[in-house]
Amino acid sequence: MEEPGGGGANGAPGKGKAQPPAKGRELFRSQRKESEGSVDCPNLEFEYGDSDIYAAELSELYSYTEEPEFAANRKCFEEDFQTQVKDKQWSELDVAQQKAYVMRLLDGLEVVNREKRLKVARAILYLAQGVFGECDTEADVLRWSRHNNFLLYHMGTFTAFLELLNMEMANSQASGSALRKPAISLADSTELRVLLSVMYLMVEAMRVEMETDPPVWKAARDTFRTEISFPLHSEEPFALLLFTMVTKFCSGHAPHFPMKKVLLLLWKVLVFTLGGFDALQAMKVKKRQELGLPPLPEDSIQIMRSMRAASPPAYAIELVEQQQQKRGHRSRRPLMKQDSLDIYNERDPFKNDEVLVDEEEPDDIDNGIEGELDLLERDTVIQAVSAPRPTVERVSFPKGLPWAPKVRQKDIEHFLEASRNKFIGFTLGRDTDTLVGLPRPIHESVKTLKQHKYVSISEVQIRNEEELEKCPMSLGEEDVQETPCEILYRVMLYNLPQYMIALLKILLAAAPTSKAKTDSINILADVLPEEMPITVLQSMKLGIDVNRHKEIIVKSISALLLLLLKHFKLNHIYQFEYVSQHLVFANCIPLILKFFNQNIMSYITAKNSISVLDYPSCTVHELPELNAESLEVGDNNQFCWRNLFSCINLLRILNKLTKWKHSRTMMLVVFKSAPILKRALKVKQAMMQLYVLKLLKIQTKYLGRQWRKSNMKTMSAIYQKVRHRMNDDWAYGNDIDARPWDFQAEECTLRANIEAFNSRRYDKSQDSEFAPVDNCLQSVLGQHLDLPEDFHYSYELWLEREVFSQPIRWEELLRYP
Repeated sequence: MEEPGGGGANGAPGKGKAQPPAKGRELFRSQRKESEGSVDCPNLEFEYGDSDIYAAELSELYSYTEEPEFAANRKCFEEDFQTQVKDKQWSELDVAQQKAYVMRLLDGLEVVNREKRLKVARAILYLAQGVFGECDTEADVLRWSRHNNFLLYHMGTFTAFLELLNMEMANSQASGSALRKPAISLADSTELRVLLSVMYLMVEAMRVEMETDPPVWKAARDTFRTEISFPLHSEEPFALLLFTMVTKFCSGHAPHFPMKKVLLLLWKVLVFTLGGFDALQAMKVKKRQELGLPPLPEDSIQIMRSMRAASPPAYAIELVEQQQQKRGHRSRRPLMKQDSLDIYNERDPFKNDEVLVDEEEPDDIDNGIEGELDLLERDTVIQAVSAPRPTVERVSFPKGLPWAPKVRQKDIEHFLEASRNKFIGFTLGRDTDTLVGLPRPIHESVKTLKQHKYVSISEVQIRNEEELEKCPMSLGEEDVQETPCEILYRVMLYNLPQYMIALLKILLAAAPTSKAKTDSINILADVLPEEMPITVLQSMKLGIDVNRHKEIIVKSISALLLLLLKHFKLNHIYQFEYVSQHLVFANCIPLILKFFNQNIMSYITAKNSISVLDYPSCTVHELPELNAESLEVGDNNQFCWRNLFSCINLLRILNKLTKWKHSRTMMLVVFKSAPILKRALKVKQAMMQLYVLKLLKIQTKYLGRQWRKSNMKTMSAIYQKVRHRMNDDWAYGNDIDARPWDFQAEECTLRANIEAFNSRRYDKSQDSEFAPVDNCLQSVLGQHLDLPEDFHYSYELWLEREVFSQPIRWEELLRYP
């Protein structure tokens, strides 16, 4: 994955966010206009993956307000190192000497004095950061960081820091102190930040595979993955400890927890232990083979990477600005002729889309999502106007469709049911083989449908679950494979609703569209300095830091939620449905729509970063004097990788939650998501456009004929880019599932199935009625029972009270058969 480079026309938005009030607002407004006024934004050369490049992922661990702590870590290390090793540097020692010194450092972690422990932990953090005081280039820092982290792991550092982390979590004095303070700052979480930083650097260094890694490192990586996936020394995996920190923070019991570091570490632990997107694809292929299913028709990851982006639709606000600049007269756009639509396929699918239809009723949308969706078009509700069509590049689409069509078993059954009712007057239930009495074209249709039939892993799992529920005695115990995903679900199960609510609370607080509320949680505890800025430049720096901090939190939560959903879905469909239901009940759908209800191009091209302060650059280069120019040095990227990554993740989560769920699709319609999603099509990135079009496709049948008529270009784009489902009348609203539906019953049925699954597999006490009963008198009396030590002193009294003094009423047996 290459770091995105090159400047674009939209490179400016966001630079003025922390300017002095009047001038800053004017600058930001003009920059936003530049980004919004351009209909034909450049293609974004973005490659989606598990994470950004190694250096970028490390730099996001640190806030810019933590920059002085690099020098503090170095000082702690050098003071201790010089007392142990004379006239040598760390890089000059051989591996044996390095191991001996690390062992002495780890002994220092066991002292009672808190200050001494912190100094030793800072010295270890300096090693994990790559002994940058002895390096000349950024590449040297990263190389030594990887070397040192593998060395630290071999010496047992991770286990030692895990014990310290448990101690800090249980530190009621720190929690009480933070609760009493009116404002929490970096100083309240110093120890936790040092511990989490070391653990994050170790996980990230060992997670990332490189071709130059020696065999010893590869073996260590596998061992480390097993250690934190399976609970060996404790009763829970490492990820559960981090989930507990998240819920403790959101409950208000530990407001000093550095949540950004916790979430980043949690995300990377899940990627490392469960596997990334490529690993998921490989596991899916393997699982289909084990279940005897045909192979996947294509590799979806590769197809999405090869897809081309289409130009976005023109919007009313842009056309009016162009019109006002040219001071042209207003006129209504004539209706488009059919031949114009015919030649559309040779042109751009979004260009010349309708102007006004999606922008109507912004106040209704605002009221729909908790009354907080501030539409950018609120002040510009206008009539459609004609405007000169901007010249656009022609896009040549590859011949044929990118995706192989899919047909479900349910689709074939519906088709045959309708055909039999029409031609022979009765149906045969789920029989899809008997075609007697049906005309020849129906035979051909069924043959074509069966050729494209796709049986998912989920369908097989649901069928197996139904059989286990029907015949628990004859089928016996289910053989459940102990995978990292299965273990994680089992330990998360009983507190899973709290984990999901906590993550969504933090996501809401970090969303750029959220309004400040007195009762919202404070996610800035690990970014605000002890002394607030007094100059304009310091305020600008802190403003950029706060925005960057929020973006990183959104990135980590969106990535870990998507990863959990995908892994649970592969492991068992009802695990996925359980997580999904709790996300839906916690208002995840309106929250994501609220996130997208902003100028999404400004968000994706935002420049909330200061290159000279990023790790590892800030450790090897002399920092320039803080001024407006130094804040923008090297800031020439076309877009912000993490923000585009977050947007795609959130769209994928929304797709996961709503796919094949009519009740949730209706939520998209009720919250008027169509105009919000259509604005997201302005981003010229193929993968993001694909997931937006999928979300538009599933609700098209509910949006009415007028919407479809006015959005023909978007409809055609859906045909071109989204997978076809044969017999799916999504574009016309004739599907059986589009009729009035008892949506509440649908969710209740799903919930009952989930509870039955969880009860059968994880709540063993409920299954006691199916346990075999010993009816043999000799074996029952012969069982050895552990009695308390003092029982033989009082057993005669027990016999008298419990046995001899109790009359035996034999007639009771006759009275109650």
